[in-house]
Formats: sequence, C-alpha cells, structure tokens
Amino acid sequence: MGEGKLWLERKFDRRLLLAGGLAAAGGTVVAANAARGQTSHAGHEMPAVAAAERPPAHLSAHGAMITVGEVDDARNGFDPSKLLSDWYTGTVSMLPEGRTLRTFEVTAEDKEIEIAPGIMFPAWTYNGRVPGPTLRATEGERLRIVFRNQGSHPHSMHFHGIHAARMDGVPGAGLIGPGEEFVYEFDARPFGCHLYHCHALPLKRHIQKGMYGAFVIDPDPARHPEHEAVARSRLLGTPENAGWQEFVMVMNAFDTNFDNENEVYAVNTVAHAYAKKPIRVLKDKPVRIYLVNVVEFDPINSFHLHANFFDYYNQGTTLTPTLKTVDLITQCQAERGILEFHFRDHEPGLYMFHPHQSEFTELGWSGMFDVVEAVS
Repeated sequence: MGEGKLWLERKFDRRLLLAGGLAAAGGTVVAANAARGQTSHAGHEMPAVAAAERPPAHLSAHGAMITVGEVDDARNGFDPSKLLSDWYTGTVSMLPEGRTLRTFEVTAEDKEIEIAPGIMFPAWTYNGRVPGPTLRATEGERLRIVFRNQGSHPHSMHFHGIHAARMDGVPGAGLIGPGEEFVYEFDARPFGCHLYHCHALPLKRHIQKGMYGAFVIDPDPARHPEHEAVARSRLLGTPENAGWQEFVMVMNAFDTNFDNENEVYAVNTVAHAYAKKPIRVLKDKPVRIYLVNVVEFDPINSFHLHANFFDYYNQGTTLTPTLKTVDLITQCQAERGILEFHFRDHEPGLYMFHPHQSEFTELGWSGMFDVVEAVS
C-alpha cells in the first residue's frame, strides 16, 4: 500500500510541476475541466483557473490543457515552426572519382533553453539547438561530419546508419573531449529516416539533455527503377519532391527536476508549440512527416492523427508502406518512420495530432494542422 501511495504522489507531482513552474514565471497551465469540478485523465484534480485565463476554444481541444504565455524563440536561437522544414544539407563538393562529398559542421555546446513559457532547461546541444540540425543527404554520397566539442563534457555523434566501427561514436571507438574535434566519414546508406545522438555515458542523461537530431537519407531514384517515381518524390530538390509538404518532427521530453521522469513533453522541444501556432498545410498537396522518437524514461511514444488516416514507412527504408491506412503508430525510443497523408477530401479547418498517452498530450505534446485552400 505504501509503495502504491508513493507512486501516485510522484505521478501527481510530475503532472503539477509544469503548472508550478509556469505560475512562478507569471503564467499557468489551463485546466478548464478542473474549473468545472472535473478531474484529469489520471484521476487527479487539477488546479482551477478563472475564465479570463482560459485559451481560445481552438486551443483547448484536449481537456483545455495548454501552457499560457510565449517562449522567447530569439533567446532560444531556434523557432519550432521553422525547425519543421529546416533541412541542413551541408556543403557539396566532388571527390576525385566524381562522387559527391557532402560536408556538415556540428558543434556541441552547453546552452540554457526555454522549453515552455518560463521553464528553462540546462541543455547540451548540437549547433545550439534541440533537436540538433536535421542532416539531409542522398543515398550513395560520401558524408563528412566535422564535429567540434565546445561543451563541458565528453560527447560524440552516433549515427543510425551503416559505417565502420571507428566511426561509431561510442566509448572505445572514441569520445571527443571538451575542446577537441573529430571528423566522421562514411557513405550515406541505407536511405530512410534515421537519427543521430551522443553515445557518451551515462547514455540516458546525454540523450535526455538534448543531444540528438534527425538524419534523413533520400533514395537515389537511379538505384530503384522499380519505384523510381516514389524515390523521386522523396529526393529533395526534384519537381516531384516540391509537390509535397515535408516536415520533420522529433518527439522529445524533458526531466526538469532530474528524477528520471519527464515533466514536459513536446515535438521539436517547445511544449504546445504547434497547438498555439498550428502548422498550415494546403488541402490539395500531400503531407510527408519524418517522425523520430527520442523520449527518454518512457518506453513508448505514439502519434495519432485526428479525422484522417496515413500510410507509414517504418524506419523509412522501404518505398512501399509498412502499414496502410492507419491513424495511430507507436515508436519505442530511437524508432522512427515516415508518414504520408493528404486532406484533399476534407473541409478546411484545424485537425489535431498528438500521442495517445494522455499524460504526454496534457504536458505539452500536441498540435494542430491548419488545413487551408490556399496560402494567404
């Protein structure tokens, strides 16, 4: 009985931490259900707020739970709305044999970031942002990643891909100390939706502190003649790819009191960023999402799309769907995939997306697609 009571108290504290942090910063977490005398999904009463403090109706689609106030994107050095399609394609040159060499520069640095209004987090970052830059290349290219560690701890870059052991970025193969530099070099393969992260120990702390990013390798259409049209639609820079609305979403979370449980959940770091500023999409143009789960301390995350269904390519390493016509997929940590869907048959409006773990949704991980006929 004592252990059960302690577990409930920890869950309750975890749910209220966000509200407490925001209140200290002059904000609050809105809980209209509690104001009506109702309880949260977990059965715990939530703090009531005055009607004047409640958000507009379109921001309260999930139990009226949403952060109040705005995060200072300029201070953070990154804007979640821009992270959605901020592809880092590096610098291109040619090798003597005529093959493309694509070079990226990545720097580790300690940086305090704002993950919800008034809630600061002491992050370890790649290029001063969380998630790190979305590296994008084409299958078969030679990749060179110049990594400089300007942080306070040893770090590395471990890529989910195919490469030599000495390029693996793990203890033994090589950690990069503060002030040091290392060059990772390998071929871009296989094509798909991948990720990279620090592999220094303790691993859970280095990942949870923000050292991760998406790593996308586009298929080379010439290597896939049986699915050339699909491959061209994924290849950045082609007319076929321009016909898609592509976004990268890194599902992450933050342990703000270092108790090995998360208090804030998000996509691309800032809680409720896409609920407050919905992602505008054209109804007649298909949508492709590169989805990556790097949430630490929770074994499973998920993605649910309201009022629609999608095709899913697990790991993104196939040109035919792993799952067809689904509205929910689950991912363990480091799992990723590609989602494809459209709103051609829908009326314009706001369409929600979120995980189907209600706690994650209420603590920051939810958003909206703003489906429009045309971009104004």
